[in-house]
Amino acid sequence: MWSSLVHALLKELVHKAISETVELKQYPSLRVEVGNAAIESLDRMRDESKKATLQLVEMEYSYLTVDFFRKLPQDIEKGGNPTHSIFDRYNDSYLRRIGSNVLSYVHMVCGGLRNSIPKSIVYCQVREAKRSLLDHFFTDLGKKEGKQLGSLLDEDPAIMQRRVSLAKRLELYRAAQAEIDSVAWSK
Repeated sequence: MWSSLVHALLKELVHKAISETVELKQYPSLRVEVGNAAIESLDRMRDESKKATLQLVEMEYSYLTVDFFRKLPQDIEKGGNPTHSIFDRYNDSYLRRIGSNVLSYVHMVCGGLRNSIPKSIVYCQVREAKRSLLDHFFTDLGKKEGKQLGSLLDEDPAIMQRRVSLAKRLELYRAAQAEIDSVAWSK
């Protein structure tokens, strides 16, 4: 439940952030891709959160804290007769005390899980989202070719071609400036 609530809240924040980012409004395809990438990351983080939570619960039920049960009195005089069967050996009050101690242990473990599970969810989802929400998207974006990037920007092919030619011209101007500077400083 917690995991789903945190996941829904994070998705809502992503949608709000994307819709309120003015710079993305002029690039609808890029906005959709960023949103999809963010949701994919959040889904991955939610799955990791579920795994971590299940591991916490599994850890608790597969390993009992023995020290808790060492406090139980083991005296034969307190109601036990070693010659009788386990059911006849102890009186009712002794068995109730054991049941009460086991119930106390269960409550202690549940209390620990009530504290640990929300921490685990925040750690696996919120902290991870802050740290690396769009890392996979940026990696994938870096692998794309110029035409693929242009399609994300919804750019007119004529404008894209003009930008490419202007970038080449700028590079020529910079090379010429470097040549002029090298000659001017050598005198």
